[in-house]
Amino acid sequence: MTVGIMQPYFMPYIGYISLIKHTDRFILFDTVQFIRHGWIERNRMLKQNDGWQYVQVPLIKEDGRETSIQNVRINNVEPWKKKMLSQIQHYKKVAPHYYGVIRLLNEVFEQEYEDITSLNKASLETICRYLGFPRELEVFSKMNLQIDPVKAPDEWALNICKALPDVTHYINPIGGTEFFDRSKYEKAGIPISFQQMEIAAYDQKRPVFEPGLSILDVMMWNDREDINAMLDKYKLV
Repeated sequence: MTVGIMQPYFMPYIGYISLIKHTDRFILFDTVQFIRHGWIERNRMLKQNDGWQYVQVPLIKEDGRETSIQNVRINNVEPWKKKMLSQIQHYKKVAPHYYGVIRLLNEVFEQEYEDITSLNKASLETICRYLGFPRELEVFSKMNLQIDPVKAPDEWALNICKALPDVTHYINPIGGTEFFDRSKYEKAGIPISFQQMEIAAYDQKRPVFEPGLSILDVMMWNDREDINAMLDKYKLV
């Protein structure tokens, strides 16, 4: 059984979705410290004329710096759903799959969410269903999983995998190549690989392609078949 473990990102880039698709079990790791202005509460979409903008979920400011992701609450006093839909309305004029993406967002937004992990879990599962590979994602803080003490940051994934049955392979995004000590995983009998995506440009109806945007941008311009072909273009290193 292959396993992927990531912090719960908001409407993440295509590589994150590919990792979900190509692992047997995917865990949202939410017990570590929350860092503001990362990818937990925001992502990037095109602006109307050129460049990109953030679409963002407002959060309730917590006292102290030790708030874990699982305890980060959404500020639902602000009309953030309406604002987000307004920010991407300009896609309607040019993007062929605008209405499908809006239906997906409205499906997610029908529910009320108190915390950011719940929102991100629901949105990721909705995206996976839309793309044709339904997945039930697990949240680490709710698994009641007993793991060995962690002595270094790269041991969280290792110790989680050791506590799960039948894990044969742990896969991480390519950005973690320098972060993880492969020998620890090999010694434990759990090989680790890094997923390197072959990111290709697609037509955004503008002169300069903006790479690395939210999966929502990919879905605006491409049909399901083409997106799945993109998701399948990777190698393990």
